[in-house]
Amino acid sequence: MKDIELIKTKQHYEILDGLRGVAAISVVIFHFLEWAYDHPSKNLFAHSYLAVDFFFCLSGFVIAYAYDDRIEKMGVIEFFKSRLIRLHPLVIIGSILGLIGYFLIPYGDITNRSVSELLLLFVCSLLLIPLPIMNERWGNNFGLNAPAWSLFWEYIANIIYSLILWRLSRRILLLLTLIAGILLAYVSYSSYSIMGGWDGITFWHGCARVSYSFLAGILVYRFKWIIPSKLGFLGLTLLLIPAFLYPFNPEWNYLTEPHIVLFYFPFLIALGAGVVTSPKTKKICVFLGNISYPLYMTHYFAIWIFATYQNIYKFSGFSLFVVVSLGTLVLIGFAYLTMTYIDVPVRNYLTKKRKSGLSQKQ
Repeated sequence: MKDIELIKTKQHYEILDGLRGVAAISVVIFHFLEWAYDHPSKNLFAHSYLAVDFFFCLSGFVIAYAYDDRIEKMGVIEFFKSRLIRLHPLVIIGSILGLIGYFLIPYGDITNRSVSELLLLFVCSLLLIPLPIMNERWGNNFGLNAPAWSLFWEYIANIIYSLILWRLSRRILLLLTLIAGILLAYVSYSSYSIMGGWDGITFWHGCARVSYSFLAGILVYRFKWIIPSKLGFLGLTLLLIPAFLYPFNPEWNYLTEPHIVLFYFPFLIALGAGVVTSPKTKKICVFLGNISYPLYMTHYFAIWIFATYQNIYKFSGFSLFVVVSLGTLVLIGFAYLTMTYIDVPVRNYLTKKRKSGLSQKQ
């Protein structure tokens, strides 16, 4: 029974779940709009790619909260099983959607890639192995499901946490976070931004992004930097959204983006952990938290399809507003259905099998 108790999940921070959902929706809108405008400065959600850094920081906090006090008894293997059950079904679903979407893209040339090469891309996507060979898709590390690049680094962070990070003292973690912050600032300075990590050229930028933010999230939990407030979900949403909406300026991004990631996002997570949801907003937060990961991992096949239509019909003004609004709502609904009828049943089945296996060992 003790082994089974160790794999139970802890209570969620509903406000933080809600903010994760807001960030995921911002990413979807950003991906729509980046195909509609010829320069990021015209994109209202121009900095929504920073949502990935927010996800990493939130992940570090949640992982430390959920596993710091039990990973030693649980063991590395059971930790890996927990994370695979939680994360990988949607990696597989996103890969399948990406493959289907590849053949559904209208006006696209799908005959210039051999069956064996496409199969290799699909298998690498299923196994989260970066393969940036799709030049027609800007050299994405995961051409069939572009957002999976951040899941690759999420897995790396989880592995290092289970092997090393949970054992380290707060002082050493603080030192590592400082070093990671310097590295992130250097990446931003040398590349004029920290939006990299998604393609082969900027592959290692993803390492810099996850290293700092994941460690910062752990530190927020370890040092108990929890800031009680009465801001509520709406108040924190109003604090988070400007980080995604502020204007894109190539001359200043290398300064503004690191400040947001290094200081502002950990601050928001500290605030979010100190806020208690009201009965009115709890259901909203739970819903947004539940659909955040499914939305993030299932939306991009539709973005490629939208991109082909956008290049032909050039939606703008009100027509673009309608298309993006309806498209986002449809993708949220699709994510909810995917979660309800595929992801959750698969995870429940795997969890049940896992508990059954643990019971038989006792």
